[in-house]
Amino acid sequence: MTRVLEMKGIVKSFSGQIVLHSVDFEVMEGEVHALIGENGAGKSTLMKILMGEFPCDKGEILLRSAPIGVVSPAAALNLGIAMIHQELSPVPDMNIAENIFLGREPNRFGVVNTRKQENQTAELLSSLGLGFDPRMKMRDLSVAATQLVETAKAISYNSRILIMDEPTSAINEAEVRKLFDMIRLLRSRGVAVIYISHKIDELFEIADRATILRDGRRVAGGQMKELTRQQLISLMVGRELTEVFPKVNATVGDVVMTVRGLTRRHEFRDVSFDLHAGEILGIGGLMGAGRTEIVSTIFGERRPDAGEVRVRGRALAAGSTREAVQRRIAFVPEDRKNLGLNLSGSVADNLSIVVEGRLSNAGVVRKRTVEKAVDRMIATLSIKVESRNQRVGTLSGGNQQKVVLGKWLLSEPDVVILDEPTRGIDVGAKAEIYRLIGQLAASGKAVLMISSEMPEIMGLCDRVIVLHGGALIGELSRAELSQENLMTLASGMN
Repeated sequence: MTRVLEMKGIVKSFSGQIVLHSVDFEVMEGEVHALIGENGAGKSTLMKILMGEFPCDKGEILLRSAPIGVVSPAAALNLGIAMIHQELSPVPDMNIAENIFLGREPNRFGVVNTRKQENQTAELLSSLGLGFDPRMKMRDLSVAATQLVETAKAISYNSRILIMDEPTSAINEAEVRKLFDMIRLLRSRGVAVIYISHKIDELFEIADRATILRDGRRVAGGQMKELTRQQLISLMVGRELTEVFPKVNATVGDVVMTVRGLTRRHEFRDVSFDLHAGEILGIGGLMGAGRTEIVSTIFGERRPDAGEVRVRGRALAAGSTREAVQRRIAFVPEDRKNLGLNLSGSVADNLSIVVEGRLSNAGVVRKRTVEKAVDRMIATLSIKVESRNQRVGTLSGGNQQKVVLGKWLLSEPDVVILDEPTRGIDVGAKAEIYRLIGQLAASGKAVLMISSEMPEIMGLCDRVIVLHGGALIGELSRAELSQENLMTLASGMN
């Protein structure tokens, strides 16, 4: 295989702190190369240097053995290097063709040749096995379809090196298969794919080779087939994670929350279940099955068309998040950055926001009381911060998620609803979050959890209810939990 990219001795520091320590990285033509490491390991910084977003302090980049100086993302694109970021950013009111050719539209005398643009888009999509109509609006596409269109856009620059950052973080199993089919097609055409993901199982499925970073250093690299899952995790975190899913023995107690006949037109219908103290109840199902819509309705963010929720036997007012909080329900949303945190605020501001009213006297916040509560939660959850005043946006994904959990734990909830609690965080941080979830159940909290990762559902939950097309289609006890049983129900094949 031909080496298409070399990064030699890359050093980078910010404010005097070295974040990349003489890192070497190489990619071959027609391979999928996994770039692996915990949050903060240096993966993003290394790729931003390759894309010209940051200059390196030392080191060199070679493309097909020739030294290059990448000074901007535009320069990287001209060299055939493209990146698809985790946070997709299409223009929703434009169609597919307009998005793909944005800023480089085929034109004559300044007038866009719409027909030519659409024809070129159709040819591009067809060559990648995609059957989308170039005139479809981006806002009408699913997350998975948007991901595929963004991949097509990157390829349209004649890219020979494609960086994919967490491409499956928001898509379901069936959609992952489509994406992997496209990646394999690109690999067969000689495109080198640099693949960044925290999902260990999919790395073994799609990647040929791997480079592992830890604390800004390259600690290992080689063929994926020569690594075991446990070896890979140990290299990433620098220690053995013998219990990725530490199951804490919890006594399942009385019913805390009852949901009966909950319905919201075009989203879900006639959903009923009980949630017990000390129980971790999972909600399984494919993306679009209605999982998030149900839990946000329970929490009062949406108003149901029918049905009711009762907490300890007393009806919960529909459409009132204020009452949900007063009745000791906590909700950790799947989109922590936009819905769970104030990224520009401090750790203290974020941790105390739910309980500030309880920690005030005649409307005056008792500062010392708040600081003590915040410090206690930072210590309890082992949140890695320089101080309580550090801006939350500067924390790693795992520590941000701990802050979201912490702000709700300070409210001393009886019911904790978790929607994709480990999305986009690394395996070491995941193990810590799993431990915290187990401790919640052990302390008698009732936990309702959504996860698209089947190992997570099977490793943590005492019981799982499964949705398909907005309807509760079945229930699995812990003894019945298996990937096959979950997929059978989630696909509507009960």
